[in-house]
Amino acid sequence: MKQSHDIAAAHVPTQYVSPRRPLVTALALSLAAAVALGLSRFSYGLLLPSMRDDLSWSYLLAGAMNTGNALGYFIGALATPALMRRLGVWRLLITGSVLAGIFMLLSGMVTDATALFLQRVCAGVASAFIFIAGGVLAARLGSMHNERAGFLIGLYYGGTGFGIALSALLVPVALASAQERGTAHPWQWPWLALGLTCLVATAVMALPAKTIGEAPPRQGGKQRFAAKDFSFALSGYFMFGVGYIGYMTFVVALLKQQGMPAGLITLFYTLLGLAVVASSRIWARMLDRFKGGESLAILNGILGAVSILPALTSAVPVVFLSGIVFGAVFLSVVASTTALVRHNLPPESWPAGISAFTMAFAFGQIVGPTMVGWIADGSGGLERGLIVSAFALFIGAALASRQKALRRPAEVS
Repeated sequence: MKQSHDIAAAHVPTQYVSPRRPLVTALALSLAAAVALGLSRFSYGLLLPSMRDDLSWSYLLAGAMNTGNALGYFIGALATPALMRRLGVWRLLITGSVLAGIFMLLSGMVTDATALFLQRVCAGVASAFIFIAGGVLAARLGSMHNERAGFLIGLYYGGTGFGIALSALLVPVALASAQERGTAHPWQWPWLALGLTCLVATAVMALPAKTIGEAPPRQGGKQRFAAKDFSFALSGYFMFGVGYIGYMTFVVALLKQQGMPAGLITLFYTLLGLAVVASSRIWARMLDRFKGGESLAILNGILGAVSILPALTSAVPVVFLSGIVFGAVFLSVVASTTALVRHNLPPESWPAGISAFTMAFAFGQIVGPTMVGWIADGSGGLERGLIVSAFALFIGAALASRQKALRRPAEVS
């Protein structure tokens, strides 16, 4: 552990190195996850009802917008390893974050469905750059503080919750302000506000993230990742991508359809986001303990159980329980795959491993929103769509439960 710390310290300016403050560094780095997912992707669920009403979209088209975002994410995941080698991890992180902010701003300037779809694709590409680069930096930070690695990695992914909670508070205020002023398309104002927030978050995280440093090249070290060694985990993670995104895309639309007051919907989404932040502490010990697919299986199973609840009842306590537990679990699924890579691969292979899991995740998200939207346009409505999402998560749990740790886990310092 000391050797890893000394290597990192040798490759960044001393005035930025803060070995005694890994928590502050992890919190700043968590803003990357807030931008990549909380602000750029999951805010769309809050805007979907007003955009759909204003632009006369079907649920299929509304879901296709998040499918476009996931398609971009998949493309970005494919390109990320080569770009990290060319630009470095930190530069790619900041470049992606700036681009995400710009694409969000552009969403507040157009109404054409094709233009909005292209924006969602481009924002997805940028999100992949951010999320994978941030995950690599989080894994490196964890390797410097092995005894707290699960917590620090979980805190990074839990940063998505900051973005979700901020979106839940920001979107209604911007939307109401636009409506008061009689703007033609009130949903554009929240996009502009979210884009500016992304740029501010980028400025805040830039220097702390840089203190983690670039990993030095290892003598004879090669990135190696054999998909066959992780086939069950990759399949389970794909099903997670299919299942969770249906809930995050359409649950707000379902609650509005069921007649939940706007104030309660804002509270629901805010609590979901805060639960994401808390998840870094809740599941940290489990992520440190299990070396195989156990964590991925357990978390997928819990998600399946709670995501089906809003489809079965509109009772407010049950719906809030669903949102809080969902928030406390779903980003820890992502953290569990980073922990799996870290437990079973040498550090030089972490970028390849994290990218492979991100591609499986992204491919699942391509399928999920359009599938749920298509189902929701049928006789079963959004409720049936969420039931299908839950079953996808249960399948993911069954697959992940069969993933074993590699026989000789790589020693990480």
